[in-house]
Amino acid sequence: MSDLSFDELLLTRAAHPERVAELQASRKRRSLLADDGKLFIIAVDHPARGALGIRQDPLAMANRYDLLSRIVTALSVPGVDGILGTPDILEDLLLLGALDDKVAVGSMNRGGLRGSSFEMDDRFTAYDASGIASARFDFAKLLLRIDLNDAGSVATLEASGRAVTEAAAHRLPIMLEPFMSRRTASGIVNDLSTDAVINSVGIASGLGATSAYSWLKLPVVPDMARVMEATTLPTLLLGGEPGEDQDANYEAWSSALSLPGVRGLVVGRALLYPASGNVVDAVSTAASLVHGNVLAGAR
Repeated sequence: MSDLSFDELLLTRAAHPERVAELQASRKRRSLLADDGKLFIIAVDHPARGALGIRQDPLAMANRYDLLSRIVTALSVPGVDGILGTPDILEDLLLLGALDDKVAVGSMNRGGLRGSSFEMDDRFTAYDASGIASARFDFAKLLLRIDLNDAGSVATLEASGRAVTEAAAHRLPIMLEPFMSRRTASGIVNDLSTDAVINSVGIASGLGATSAYSWLKLPVVPDMARVMEATTLPTLLLGGEPGEDQDANYEAWSSALSLPGVRGLVVGRALLYPASGNVVDAVSTAASLVHGNVLAGAR
């Protein structure tokens, strides 16, 4: 989008960094859930974990100006409730004036970068609960990968339990994205079998001194109804890796969104970089799956 004030953004970052805190303090907030009790979030925490690739392009997300333009376009689509990102992303959007009346989800990020020798060392490297609360953001998110053959996973579990407790102390909802994972010759692989996801749900749900503010962010897998029978926590569906067959994604999301306990979608690259190239169409279709009746009545 050529009308975004990137020159002003660059100047503010260099000369007036205090504007970030000022805008956090004055940002217009909204209720967490939409009127229909649903939530549709655009996820953009991929660059901070070194995941810049889309399909065949390993650096598709590398151009920050293009990425921000796509995010702002997505946030302007009716039915998009908010954005999930690391501090650099959320603060760019604050400075661009794009976060008013949006749910802002702070990603705690992960230290285990894809392809690294320390990939399963998932210590948090971005927000903590107090940082999200002091920024007046609305939601926290953490990734929880568990490898039963890696003793380092216990440190990840301990840190995640502590984050859940700290978030609850701030009355801050926290989104847990759990996976049972394993190391293979080609890298870390998340087990997307139904039984593995159910196992991860049980582990994540029990973390922390209270589950009052805990949410789940889960992949859509076969027999999703059985997965949702494993928890009473509010659940958002994650979009998964972007592919060529976007219609298959929409069909899977639509079916899972009808299940008890499912509150909406958290999708990023699949919608910001759709195979069709049309961000507005891709995001609008997903928004209609989440908020269909409400959006139809608004037209």
